[in-house]
Amino acid sequence: MISHRQERATEDTWMFPPADGWTFDQVQHLELPFDWDLVDGVIVVRGQTRFWHNRVRDRIARALEDACVAPYEVVVEQCILLDPYNTAKPDVIVFDPRGFGLLELDCVPAERVALAVEVVSPGSRQDDRVRKPAFFSEAGIACYWRVELEQNDSLAVHEYWRHDDTRSYVTAPVHPVHRDTLGTEVPFPVEMDLSALLKFNNPS
Repeated sequence: MISHRQERATEDTWMFPPADGWTFDQVQHLELPFDWDLVDGVIVVRGQTRFWHNRVRDRIARALEDACVAPYEVVVEQCILLDPYNTAKPDVIVFDPRGFGLLELDCVPAERVALAVEVVSPGSRQDDRVRKPAFFSEAGIACYWRVELEQNDSLAVHEYWRHDDTRSYVTAPVHPVHRDTLGTEVPFPVEMDLSALLKFNNPS
């Protein structure tokens, strides 16, 4: 007899996890009409994002790609495996792809991620400020950027580094918050003009 723990979720049963919750192996094959994360064994629908959020995400990724050094790669909206019951899709990640094939990589192990970036939107404030940083640091992700749209419609990037002893994030010692411009040496040297991220390329 096959136990419920061994069953895979289906498009009809994903909303009814077993007592211990789904594992990523049980749900990774699902083709659902929405984007989702796995949180403590439960599939959680991810909210829609606004145009400005996606533009900022893509331009941060582009700046990171321009500065990227071997062996790292940069990708947006890529699943990372925090543990068997938890996955997440940060807006941008920098990761070490060595040993993986491009066509076989579905969910990046957290220990391969050097930087996770989240652009905070109205529907993700609690997750991006509290839950995800706790998960990311516990999983061993060395750096975390939280990008906030401030009241004056400008961007601030809060930079965090993982403290190995406490396994939690602490603010970056030199520039904990970047405004107007961002400059950091980790996970590799990168600079970007934050004031330009919210502008159109060819305003009329």
